[in-house]
Amino acid sequence: MAGEESVAGSKGRIAIVGAGPGGMAAALAAIRVGFEVTLFERFAEVRAAGNILNLWPPPQKVLKLIGVDTHDLGAPCKVFFKNAKGGVRAEIRLTDEVEREYGGGFIGLLRWGLYQRMLEALPPGVLRLDHELTCVEDRGRHVRLNFANGDQAEADVLIGADGINSFVRKHLWGDKPIRHQKLHLVGGYLFLDSPPDGIGVLSHNRTTQVSYTPIRHEGKWGYEWWVLEACDPDAPPPADLHAFCVERAAGFSRKVRDLIAATPREHLQRWPIRDREPMGQWSKGRVTLVGDAAHPTSPYAAYGAGMSIEDGYFLARELAGADIEDTQAVRDALQRYEDRRKPHTSRVSQEAYHTGRMFHHLPAPLRPVRDLVFDHTGFLQRMVGDAMPQHIISQLAEIEDAPPYVPAHRRGEAAGR
Repeated sequence: MAGEESVAGSKGRIAIVGAGPGGMAAALAAIRVGFEVTLFERFAEVRAAGNILNLWPPPQKVLKLIGVDTHDLGAPCKVFFKNAKGGVRAEIRLTDEVEREYGGGFIGLLRWGLYQRMLEALPPGVLRLDHELTCVEDRGRHVRLNFANGDQAEADVLIGADGINSFVRKHLWGDKPIRHQKLHLVGGYLFLDSPPDGIGVLSHNRTTQVSYTPIRHEGKWGYEWWVLEACDPDAPPPADLHAFCVERAAGFSRKVRDLIAATPREHLQRWPIRDREPMGQWSKGRVTLVGDAAHPTSPYAAYGAGMSIEDGYFLARELAGADIEDTQAVRDALQRYEDRRKPHTSRVSQEAYHTGRMFHHLPAPLRPVRDLVFDHTGFLQRMVGDAMPQHIISQLAEIEDAPPYVPAHRRGEAAGR
């Protein structure tokens, strides 16, 4: 790509920085509509940022469209919000049609399982490792990139998919502060000899969430679980993550306590929960953002990776209709993309932030009142069980109905089946 003209027949050159779900989705979606794509990753290997993951139906639909093998990708499940004693507070309700097609609310999987499927869909030569971006120059008709290893590249459009600490975002809009939610999460997973029951439970007592959902990974069944509560972001992490989780889960269901007890310690991971307030603008010139670079989101939405995948799809569709040599046409396409995405991503990220505050940062005297409302009214059902999934599922209607794309390097495999 460096200093070269576009490949004959391509719609133009797109450079993407960051090989997480958003970056890989943007690459695959752009390749699908005819762009020449290079995906730059700063590390020597692609790393999954986290261990456990859930995906709603819209990103599942996008993954299939852009050429990712979604067969047996995760474990479908119905999801319930409960109190620590098992009382149901809300059920995630989707339409019968969506539940039939996607097998329930969302799927549980390991994050690395998703990465593997997306990496397999990337054509050879697209991914370039060991490329840490150090300088961006938008020169009007193209963008020039400089990397720490001395390489340079030029592209018609640059997409920053480089996470919450995005270099591209900082280049565009400066170094605005990250919002520390003063929450942390410890997540774990284990495998089983038999299929799980297809039920996921998000349960809370007055200070802590202890939850689980089924997973499927490389043909194996299992469960993922997590413990989430308030923390001092400046304090050291728990010395023994397993003991920490066992202690916090003491008042919860026998099932989740047994899952935690049986989890290998090497399958545990902790991370602090951070996000940013919604941005007024993502794009400038020939440069834009996707995923956590644009809208980092608390795991309370179970939608951070999913929205990143959707971003890449919608961005590619807007660029496909633009004359890539016309700078104003590119700017207009990038603006249409972010205008389409911002209402959705802002709502989801802000609802996740406020839900976390409601469950973990409410003053102690108000917590009994909150729980009384959750246990004896339909408030949580309306807010979480009905409104949130319907908003999320509305994204399905915006995604085209088309045959799954088969990447060129895998067409021989598809024909042989």
